[in-house]
Amino acid sequence: MLATAGIEPLEDPGKSRKLIFESSAGDHRLVVMRGSDVPTYVEYGAADVGIVGKDTLLEHGSDAGYYERLDLGIARCRIMVAAPAGADLRHGKLRVATKFPRIARRYFEAQGRQVSIIKLAGAMEIAPLMDLADCIVDIVDTGNTLRANGLVALETIAEVSSRVIVNRAAMKTRFDDVQSLVETLRRVVAA
Repeated sequence: MLATAGIEPLEDPGKSRKLIFESSAGDHRLVVMRGSDVPTYVEYGAADVGIVGKDTLLEHGSDAGYYERLDLGIARCRIMVAAPAGADLRHGKLRVATKFPRIARRYFEAQGRQVSIIKLAGAMEIAPLMDLADCIVDIVDTGNTLRANGLVALETIAEVSSRVIVNRAAMKTRFDDVQSLVETLRRVVAA
């Protein structure tokens, strides 16, 4: 998408250990970082614009320092509750394994459910199989990994895709540059 928008790194990021790259657009630099760090860099003004998944924005939990300006419509998936087929989750305190503790807690609290959140970094699907958790909250794309491990998707918490976020101060101080970039990306998405 960035290449279509005329913004390409001058060096191949796949062949470099660098994390900041000058771009063909001249006034834009491209920074390679973990998705979970993007909202923080944008919120605190270290980056004017970032591209990050909606899951990360929901888990970050604060949009005080940035605006969500554009849904790029890519990397579509869902954050879902899943459990072993036939599991009865209707009663009692739930043990929920997830890498999204804030999202999971907010979701179950909104339902009035008491939960114990177990934070994991990966392979959520095995937590119920090893009796660590009653259910999981995780990203689901096709559902194949759930099915392969005897789990079923029960409830969708949120639809996820990649988003463009913009630092609030940059939106005021560099409005023309930032708005031009957002509009260029909007045209790419529409095409």
